[in-house]
Amino acid sequence: MHRHVVAGVDGSPESLSAAHWAAREALRRGLSLRLVHAWQWQPRPPVYVPAGTTQRYWAHRTLSQVSDNVRAAHPALHIADESVVPESPVTALLTAAEQAEMLVLGSRGLSGVAGFLVGSVSLAVIARAPRPVVLVRAGEEASDEHFPAPDGAFPDSDRDSVKTPYRNVVLGLDTSSLCDELIEFAFDTAQHRGAVLRVIHTFSAPPPYVAVDQLVPKPGPELLAEHEHAVSAALHAWREKFPEVIVTGTVTEGRAASELTRASTGAGVVVVGRRIRSGHLGIHIGPVAHAVLHHVGCPVAVVPHV
Repeated sequence: MHRHVVAGVDGSPESLSAAHWAAREALRRGLSLRLVHAWQWQPRPPVYVPAGTTQRYWAHRTLSQVSDNVRAAHPALHIADESVVPESPVTALLTAAEQAEMLVLGSRGLSGVAGFLVGSVSLAVIARAPRPVVLVRAGEEASDEHFPAPDGAFPDSDRDSVKTPYRNVVLGLDTSSLCDELIEFAFDTAQHRGAVLRVIHTFSAPPPYVAVDQLVPKPGPELLAEHEHAVSAALHAWREKFPEVIVTGTVTEGRAASELTRASTGAGVVVVGRRIRSGHLGIHIGPVAHAVLHHVGCPVAVVPHV
């Protein structure tokens, strides 16, 4: 089945940035783009709807403006569909994500820090979407995906940006809970960008055990080597499937969220997993994904897995 990239738009600056990011990703992957704007009639029109204008008209106008903006910036892109969906935003976006390669949403940045301000709609979609969800901050541009030029200047257009390499794709990997969907998404993203894939794996030292009335910790070098071997084994088949992707790795004792936040500095995308929880009430995206969204400034992809 032919897939596409879906961008959820609502007329905000962050959703416009998400639409452009989705357009660039669709072009990189040779896919089409679908723009979705959810709209439901409300007894009291939102404050941003001008007086004398119907809510339905304003919804269609909002989508049309975003579409025109994206088409003008990416003339080679095929926009397969532009939909004003008469449903709640969460329902509309989850339905759109079912047949998509990925869903891209915009999010405001937290004041004074690098992370995302994740609203209730985005959080609910991330927690329940069947496909990867990428969060993009307002102001994210094509030049942000690339390393600066040798003279320190950033490219000022899509055309110029191809002259510098793409920034790294960072993958948070837990060898105790491996999943093909997460690893494949990271490798695939790196391949389409020609970017380096940097894999981050952290571990915690087990508590010391008792031997002859003494506390004997497991030797640090042996524990590190054990985890390095586990990472190497987990990536072996994927290195063979994606031989052109350059992979680097960091295996260290510590907290996953902290190491991923450090690794995200200067990165193009951070990829983390979210375990699918069936039969659980409430919204759960996992502590690592939650922390990364709160502290990382570059686009973050949350990939669901069993």
